[in-house]
Parts: sequence; C-alpha cells; structure tokens
Amino acid sequence: MIVQPFTHKLVGVGLIWDADLLLIDRRRQTGLLGGLWEFPGGKIEPGESIPECIAREIQEELALQVVVGAELITIKHTYSEFDVTLVVHHCQYLGGEPQPLSCDEIRWVKVAELGNYQFPAANAEIVAALVALKNLDLTY
Repeated sequence: MIVQPFTHKLVGVGLIWDADLLLIDRRRQTGLLGGLWEFPGGKIEPGESIPECIAREIQEELALQVVVGAELITIKHTYSEFDVTLVVHHCQYLGGEPQPLSCDEIRWVKVAELGNYQFPAANAEIVAALVALKNLDLTY
C-alpha cells in the first residue's frame, strides 16, 4: 500500500460586508466539496501575506475590490484527505459587480440566514463566530 503524504493548506478567507449583508458563493458542483457554500478566499501563494491573498483571490474569483480588515478567527480543521488552516478576515466591499468567475452562484445574505446554506465542515466555526458577533450587535 502506498501512503500519500498528508497535505496542509493555508487559506485566506474574506468576509465581504456591504452594510449588514455578507457575500457567500457556491462551489462548483464538480471537485472537492462541490456544491457547498463558502466564504470567498483561497490558498496563499509563496511570499504573499494573508491580506494580499484575500484581496487577490476575491478579485480573481469575484471581480470585486475590497479592503481587508481585522482578523475574525483562525480555524484548523482536518478532512480525510488533507488539513486546512483558515485565516478569516473582515473585508469592506469597495466596488465591482460580483461575478461568479470561479463558482456557480453568489448571494448577499444576512448573518441570520447563514443556517439556510450548507457549508463545508471547516466553515462551521466561522458561522458560529459571525452569529456570536451579530448577537453582540456589532457592525462591520
């Protein structure tokens, strides 16, 4: 039996706010975690900071300009094929018309609506942190 090396992915995730709405996108049906909803972001390139990664990924995947702000949470999660560290930052939406360049669908939703969408397991802590913030009535 050949054992494949267990890979680790470091991912920058952006919580894009427009007033009290948050942008989520639906992963393409094919591929890993296909069809699930997520918060935009992607793998960090060599020499790139996490805020730089988030801004680049959001531009490449959604054609949006954002200002990357404060970190909300860092999550470590293990899937059967790999483990991932998600570094999640709040982002202020500056401009651009959201386009699903590398996803199937985009929606602006309220935090209270997040429970209506199926997210990958690693995102459960992000949703919980957002709900906790909303319960404190903090605005971003």
